[in-house]
Amino acid sequence: MKFQAKHFSWVMVGLALVSFGAQAAGFDVSGFMTQHADIIGGLALVGFAGEVAVNDPAAIKAALDKISDQVKEKGEEALAEAKKGHDLSQKAKETADELLVKFNGLQAELREVEQKAVSRNAEPPRVKSYGEQIVESEKYKSMMSNGGRGSFSLELKQVTSAAAGALIRPLYETEIVALPQRRFTVRDLLPVVPIATSSVDYPKQTTRTNNAATVAESAAKPYSDYAWSNATAPVRTIAHLAKLTRQAMDDAPRLIGEVDAEMRYGLRLVEEAQLLNGNGTGQNLSGIMTQATAYVAPITIAGATSLDMLRLAMLQAALALYPADGIVLSQQDWARIQLQKTTDGAYLFANPQGTVEARLWGLPVVDTPAMPVDAFLVGAFRFGATLYDRMGIEVLISTENADDFEKNLATMRAEERIALAVKRPGSFIAGDFGLVA
Repeated sequence: MKFQAKHFSWVMVGLALVSFGAQAAGFDVSGFMTQHADIIGGLALVGFAGEVAVNDPAAIKAALDKISDQVKEKGEEALAEAKKGHDLSQKAKETADELLVKFNGLQAELREVEQKAVSRNAEPPRVKSYGEQIVESEKYKSMMSNGGRGSFSLELKQVTSAAAGALIRPLYETEIVALPQRRFTVRDLLPVVPIATSSVDYPKQTTRTNNAATVAESAAKPYSDYAWSNATAPVRTIAHLAKLTRQAMDDAPRLIGEVDAEMRYGLRLVEEAQLLNGNGTGQNLSGIMTQATAYVAPITIAGATSLDMLRLAMLQAALALYPADGIVLSQQDWARIQLQKTTDGAYLFANPQGTVEARLWGLPVVDTPAMPVDAFLVGAFRFGATLYDRMGIEVLISTENADDFEKNLATMRAEERIALAVKRPGSFIAGDFGLVA
């Protein structure tokens, strides 16, 4: 159809020449031009269709030159008739009718050609098979012309990812694949109190000597002995830094969120270890395990299992007037307990196809990698210790650190400030199962 626009442009050139000549002679031929525009256009198209194939560019140019002459000639004849005041002859009318019929047929043919061209363009390129490459090779044709005698070698091309080049486009996935993270649970067992000071001072009872007794009339009453001391839980800072390039932040905005999440995770990782195992030296917290009461079985059970020991630890806490509300185990020890079976092979806790809440002896079980293997902690967490939040996790980015400005870098800082007060060490019972040498 792109050739059709050229046809009409040539027709319009011819019409313009005729119109210009008629107006110069003082004749008004606008009505004639309007009435017979389709005829003249049809004449040009028929002349074109009769002279050239649609897909022959050289012939198209020659036909267009011829059409231009024909349009000019017909326009001059029509102008001469108009000057004489004559109407279009009967023969001209018959020719016009014939041209209109051919014009309609030509349009149908052009539409068909256009549809075929579109169909051909829509076909995807096909890679030739090995057999087609052999049959179409010059070496094969030469051998066949020699009666099929002889032999030849031919390098066959195989389409690979390298050969395909730009046809193969990578899929860009925006999600960043991060390393695995462990879950944190010890904080959830403790009461958390926000504070606005650099330390927490609290009174702590150190002595209880209860001498209450029945007393005879007029006899001296016994004295009980109680003592308290001031204890301090200092606020400790957990922090770390990370470097980011300005280009990375501009080109991958999601990276900032990922680094933020990683740095928050790093703080929680250290916090979990400090809450359980901090030794209180330097800037370390005094953790629960280092202050807990050592496990001593309050009653003797022959051949006590891990389950027995946990129940006895609960009893020890209860006898100290601190009923336990939670158990902390390593993930390995919790799995070992879950896999215990009866003598007939059935699991003690549940069907493996189902889900079971992590509980033992009615208490929730927290399994965490921060707990050493073979160790256990049973206690009254809500009553025995308090976690103080001086500053929740804060993440900041700055380009004014060291030589960041010169190197187009940014420094991300993540930190938190917390304090832990183990107010009642007797409410925590810590021990080991004795299964690991």
